[in-house]
Amino acid sequence: MTIINRREALFGAVATVAAAKALFPSGAHAAGKGPEVSAAKLGFIALTDSSPLIIAKERGLFAKYGMPDVEVLKQASWAATRDNLVLGSKGGGIDGAHILSPMPYLITTGQAAKPTPMYILARLNTNGQAISVGNDLKSVKVGLNSAGLKAKFAQMKAAGNIAKVAMTFRGGTHDLWLRYWLAAGGINPDVDCSTIVIPPPQMVANMKAGTQDAFCVGEPWNGQLVSQKIGYTATTTSEIWMNHPEKALGMRADWVDKYPNAAKALIAAVMEAAQWCDKNRAAMCAITAGRQYINVPIKDIVPRLQGTIDYGDGRNVANSPHIMKFWADFANFPFKSHDAWFITENKRWGILDDGLNTTALVNKVNRADLWREVAKTYKIAAPASDSRGVEKFFDGKVFDPANPDAYLKSQPIKKMA
Repeated sequence: MTIINRREALFGAVATVAAAKALFPSGAHAAGKGPEVSAAKLGFIALTDSSPLIIAKERGLFAKYGMPDVEVLKQASWAATRDNLVLGSKGGGIDGAHILSPMPYLITTGQAAKPTPMYILARLNTNGQAISVGNDLKSVKVGLNSAGLKAKFAQMKAAGNIAKVAMTFRGGTHDLWLRYWLAAGGINPDVDCSTIVIPPPQMVANMKAGTQDAFCVGEPWNGQLVSQKIGYTATTTSEIWMNHPEKALGMRADWVDKYPNAAKALIAAVMEAAQWCDKNRAAMCAITAGRQYINVPIKDIVPRLQGTIDYGDGRNVANSPHIMKFWADFANFPFKSHDAWFITENKRWGILDDGLNTTALVNKVNRADLWREVAKTYKIAAPASDSRGVEKFFDGKVFDPANPDAYLKSQPIKKMA
């Protein structure tokens, strides 16, 4: 079996289609025992970063690894994803999902639902989200620095019309990016404005209706807001934290424990799909834009996926490094250090209890070991460590996963539990 070129392996570069075929041989049982079941129900939200699941289904990759009956089912919101995961497929719900990376922790601990043990099997992407502002706030000229909103929000609050900023799930990635951005500009998201939960596909319509002033969401909705001239992109989230983790493949723990080989088959299919997505972006968009999936014009997806960003306020960038990644730079690997940041941020905002043992919880939920088993089977390069090390943010803050308390103490705005 061909191994990825040494340089590609070292830098996590995208394998060519030919290399991918060599890495993922045809035949469901090419490597060890086959899956215990042929089916699984996986949810997804209409977002570009659900593409690895959609492509794995559309290109027959689940079938290739012995699971021809996998269903990829659209969910109306992250709350619906949560509720259906708690139900499980035996209760009319789903077994796993394209999911916001913090959600398996919130579901496991019972913060977002009835406590239901979850696992993270893989990351689905890094980058590819943005914070958008409505035209009514265009005069403030806010960008990566949100400080320009402080006086405007204070004025709105004094007039009894508190600013409404939308995200997709309390404690989820978009909530955390939005809170980080606001707090870095001296704005307390729990005091100076109202944070509201809106499903991703409804963001643009709500902004057009004037029911919210800003939002954080994944693509293609930020790009669509610009194309419809309703608002502009203040910043991409990767400008806040370059190569940040975003969505994950989350599964019910009881399903994985019962069907470990099937779980590894799902990981293999998603790995191959992630490689294909990075290499075939336009073709990927042609598939995922379809009515049964994201249901938007292809023009709303392709440009930002290829590094062309029209921010909507006069800034136009070609060959931007702030593109969504599915495989490059180990985007598909579920680094435990990243999950430690999500837990720490949820402690910061009082969503998770400050006394929670972060390391123990990450080790319980994050199954990087299964990802590594699959990678070893197919001779795919894996990171040397489950930690990506110290992470740096745009405002100079650093997160050392070995010392999360120091990071918390460095943040002047927070709401601890």
